[in-house]
Amino acid sequence: MADDQQLPRYRVLTGPDDASFCWRVSEALDLGYELHGSPSITFNGDRVIVAQALVRSET
Repeated sequence: MADDQQLPRYRVLTGPDDASFCWRVSEALDLGYELHGSPSITFNGDRVIVAQALVRSET
């Protein structure tokens, strides 16, 4: 697990809408991040791309 002092308070994860993206968001939640707003979804002509903002409270 990463050192909490090295984690940014705000992150935006982006990528194809697949299981890998879901795992990345899940791992961030396990590190103490919380979802910030709804995901954004777009289509790039080839695949669906998603983005999710996450925030972590200072402790």
